[in-house]
Amino acid sequence: MTTPLSIGYSPCPNDTYIFYGLTHNKVMSPGVKLASPLLEDVETLNSWAMDKKLDITKLSFHALGHVLDDYCVLSAGSALGRGCGPLLVARPGFDPSSLVTARVAIPGRLTTAALLFRMYSPPSQQLIEMRFDEVMTAVTQGEVDVGVIIHESRFTFAEHGLVCLQDLGQWWEESSGHPIPLGCIAARRSLGKERIASIDQAIHDSIVWADKHPEECLPYISKYAQEMDQQVMQSHIGLYVNDYSKDLGGEGMAAIEAFLRLGREAGILPVLSKGVTLQA
Repeated sequence: MTTPLSIGYSPCPNDTYIFYGLTHNKVMSPGVKLASPLLEDVETLNSWAMDKKLDITKLSFHALGHVLDDYCVLSAGSALGRGCGPLLVARPGFDPSSLVTARVAIPGRLTTAALLFRMYSPPSQQLIEMRFDEVMTAVTQGEVDVGVIIHESRFTFAEHGLVCLQDLGQWWEESSGHPIPLGCIAARRSLGKERIASIDQAIHDSIVWADKHPEECLPYISKYAQEMDQQVMQSHIGLYVNDYSKDLGGEGMAAIEAFLRLGREAGILPVLSKGVTLQA
């Protein structure tokens, strides 16, 4: 009997939307038998990948750069695009010229947002790690001076009385010419190319199914979205689940290559082992 594959993804609406069909037997997935999924904050999943805990996992592209010896990126399931990157926010009146000495909240050491900020402002040293859903509160209460926000926070920061100092995704797009790679689904290389290809296809099919039956996914998505406003939830899915989610394609892969290369050039990511590629 085939041992079920361990899998983890975040409780964010884009991930629960993507995986609903696959984890609720709505799509045929020959050769892909999954254990019960583990839904965790992406930084928890990032840290688990460092210990090779899961067979299939959501990862920040920053974290992927640290584990490419063991994991490869799948073509399906990624969050990558334009106009969807992290935002740098502060209370009104913050002087941007003091950013270098500011206390900056980042949503986890291994998140793409953290790497993006470090490339945007290399001199900044006071980086304070916290869960993504704690960042805005820390800024509003003055525990930190500025914060890097991700996920649904980009839709709600103004309601918290915060202002955007810099759209880091826009900065990346303008400076690199590429869409911003945020997160991916990765699989352990030890699963083998054939099995990895089956997993990739199953995730693609799960997204296609969700696009055809969005209303059936909503109770599951809402369960994990907690108190998220319905409109925010829909906006979240619309922004982070796109054509790149179905297939990264050449443009998506080029964006990832550029992001990881610049991370290595900045001395933040390790040099690739000889012969290691992004995909299986």
